[in-house]
Amino acid sequence: MADSTALVLTGPPALAPLLARGALLSPFKRPRSDVEFPRTRLVLPGLRVDLVRLAAYERVCGFPTGEDALPVTYPHVLGFPLAMRLMSGRDFPLPLLGLVHTSITVTRHARMPASGAYELSVHVEGLVPHRRGTEAMVVTEVRGGGELVWESRSTYLARHRTHRLTAAPREAGVREPLPSVAEWRLAGDVGRRYGAASGDRNPIHLHPLTARLFGFPRAIAHGMWTVARCLAAHGVTECCHLRAEFRAPVLLPGTVTYAARDGRFELRGREDRIHVTGDVYPA
Repeated sequence: MADSTALVLTGPPALAPLLARGALLSPFKRPRSDVEFPRTRLVLPGLRVDLVRLAAYERVCGFPTGEDALPVTYPHVLGFPLAMRLMSGRDFPLPLLGLVHTSITVTRHARMPASGAYELSVHVEGLVPHRRGTEAMVVTEVRGGGELVWESRSTYLARHRTHRLTAAPREAGVREPLPSVAEWRLAGDVGRRYGAASGDRNPIHLHPLTARLFGFPRAIAHGMWTVARCLAAHGVTECCHLRAEFRAPVLLPGTVTYAARDGRFELRGREDRIHVTGDVYPA
């Protein structure tokens, strides 16, 4: 990343103060895609996985427990506090309140033992116009033994008024519906359980009352939980490339249909509303 500076951390930052800081600063930010963004790359060396929290994550997402290998989505959880530190800062131009995770791509280059030590780094790659506002691209990289073993790119959307001529159009094309594989009835506490395991305790996921403050009729599932749950059902274990797009929130409690064929998957709700689409294939 050009013109960046590295800031080495001694431990993962606490999420609660970052959420509070981001919430307090949000009303003072006026999002645009043509402004500066933080160039700092946060680095956390010598990271070791908390095996108790990992087991809780595996249980709530449906992954097998007790295996000495990280689920393909778990490094996102490890990098989330660093991403939050960047996105809650004064120099990040988009308001944290209302920021929506719209997509993620992941490449796992090597098997990742749960007992290993890793170096984690996170940086903001840039801002791009979107038809509904501005998206930030956040890059997370994990190294083991000096080698890049996992990397991801997440897009986060800040909605605001924009000009259609300058906004990037949505990718065209309608894909053929996938065959249904399973129907899942989701309990109302899925957001709280995933929040406890991942550390992401955004109020929109925890309780109907707090979700209503942000315009949702009920609590909604974490987007990364929906992807992890699909991958657990898919049985992804080895090196792979993943691309997922979050289309619509999943209300809790609720019923969804998991559909898949070959490397494609999707999560559908009532009247075949698409919540998540994705592809996963060997890297």
